[in-house]
Amino acid sequence: QVTLIPEEPEDMWHTYNLLQMGDSLRASTIRKVQTESSTGSVGSNRVRTTLTISVETIDFDTQACQLRVKGTNIQENEYVKMGAYHTIELELNRKFTLAKKVWDSVVLDRIEQACDAAQKADVAAVVMQEGLANIVLVTPAMTLLRAKVEVTIPRKRRGSCAQHDRALERFYDAVVQGILRHINFDVVKCVLVGSPGFVKEQFCNYMFQQAVRSDNKLLLENRPKFMQVHSSSGHKYSLKEILSDPTVTSRLSETKAAGEVKALEDFYKMLQHEPDRAFYGVAHVERANEAMAIDVLLISDELFR
Repeated sequence: QVTLIPEEPEDMWHTYNLLQMGDSLRASTIRKVQTESSTGSVGSNRVRTTLTISVETIDFDTQACQLRVKGTNIQENEYVKMGAYHTIELELNRKFTLAKKVWDSVVLDRIEQACDAAQKADVAAVVMQEGLANIVLVTPAMTLLRAKVEVTIPRKRRGSCAQHDRALERFYDAVVQGILRHINFDVVKCVLVGSPGFVKEQFCNYMFQQAVRSDNKLLLENRPKFMQVHSSSGHKYSLKEILSDPTVTSRLSETKAAGEVKALEDFYKMLQHEPDRAFYGVAHVERANEAMAIDVLLISDELFR
């Protein structure tokens, strides 16, 4: 068995992929307990207790990074009968103990990766268009949306742009605050700013002008980490297009996310130009394996589960 403490949202994703049906999970949890007084009146209150359950179902909310694990109680407890169902919601900074009958190499590698401080998110991205920005952290395992900024920008009117310009400044200020709040420049090596048109240039110019005025040393010292790239929109799905850009790939060569992006990009290129050498789907991959013809194998986390 192993005892772990999830310290950040990505740790919940790793935990989700560690858990399997039949594992036993021990953690602190809240249980609603009915009590009967000496007069016979029945009341209920919530108590914190530590339970050990045999895992049956696992529910992971990717947006909130919340993990709920349902199963039956397998250890004596003063509040919960043996065999009774309970759902444990794993919490950040609260330890849990996971026991398995068999620990395979994939699970052990994932634990090692999750516990290595150097493996954390070292790429951030701001995907934006006028009035909309998504601030995202890119980790080796997943992309985490940290903030979504939406501000209504009035159209320019003939002879007067004041309202439009004021709204644009409000929008830029909100994005800058989001960057300062959610991006840890001690870890992040590169911040990608992507947009259609000239929005990225205008935003970066505004941000660093304001940083000079307010003497914001954090932004000024990390200015070289910002990289402007083209994207077709300010929506989160444009991140895939940004990460596939060759200029971005070369800049990200030292970061953890680059390896997976390059492998996937190579697969798509081969599928397009040499379809006889690129296969997907369990049956085709098994045939290729029987022929010992696999050079690179990509497996999704979902399939491992």
